Amino acid sequence: MRPVAEALQKLTPETHVYFFGTAFEHALSEAAELKEGEALVLENTRRDPGEEANDPDFAKLLASMADIFVNDGFIDAHRDYASTAGIAKYLPSYAGLGFRDEVKHIDAARAPEHPSLAILGGAKFETKAPLIKLLLEKYDHVFITGALANDVFKARGLPVGRSLISKELPGEDILSNPHFLAPVDVTTETSDGQVRVKKPQDVQPDDKIVDVGPDTVAMLAPHIAGAKFILWAGPTGMYESGYIHYTQGIAELIAKSGAQKVIGGGDTIAAIEATGVSQKDLGFLSTGGGAMLEYLLKGTLPGIEALG
Repeated sequence: MRPVAEALQKLTPETHVYFFGTAFEHALSEAAELKEGEALVLENTRRDPGEEANDPDFAKLLASMADIFVNDGFIDAHRDYASTAGIAKYLPSYAGLGFRDEVKHIDAARAPEHPSLAILGGAKFETKAPLIKLLLEKYDHVFITGALANDVFKARGLPVGRSLISKELPGEDILSNPHFLAPVDVTTETSDGQVRVKKPQDVQPDDKIVDVGPDTVAMLAPHIAGAKFILWAGPTGMYESGYIHYTQGIAELIAKSGAQKVIGGGDTIAAIEATGVSQKDLGFLSTGGGAMLEYLLKGTLPGIEALG
């Protein structure tokens, strides 16, 4: 966290920011010596085993350094940790302004105005299945992309070559749902680096699916243009390997849309940043990846419940 403390110091020159290392039991004396206009930044609390265990003693130690607790870290609100939930038992506790805005916008995504479109990428279908089923109930169209689309192709008996596949595949209740959408073409890469756009049925054994294709973007275009609410979580392809062209195409279409928009997940935002599409036209950008998806599914999180 030292670079964070240094950046915070530059952003708030009127505040003297101190950084403290991992011996958290000694931080209390440091906190006690703080004067008006000074701040103490602790090292990453996960370096103490009491953090992820939500150890009451560690939570009390953290609480002893302050008079109030403000949680502005929505990104970790789905974790039942000492610094996200446990500390709230020992101090007057509040949500920060960023946290408040996250909940407000994601609440809107849980009850979208119609017509609505959800775009969900990522991997590990077994962890996303409950959310996909919920979105299919709430949204007019749910488009599955990223590695999750590979699972759709596999479940439909289509070839997937060397593509990433989840342990669990979608069932017919999802595949045959009238609100469900999947890519109609894909970008593939061979083991020797040849890249081609193909129909899913034409994927070869040496192919790895790395993105969607132009026909898929064209298929989504009218749904994006006609939507009053758009939820987007997950890029369409392996952006970290440079496959951002079709994520960019979708981002450009969404930027032109007059819909209310909620876009979340570190990968999604990083991919959009790589495309160069202006973020000011993309609606609300959530810091939460797992937190956003879990809140969409459950309507609450440990970090929210702790605030009472």
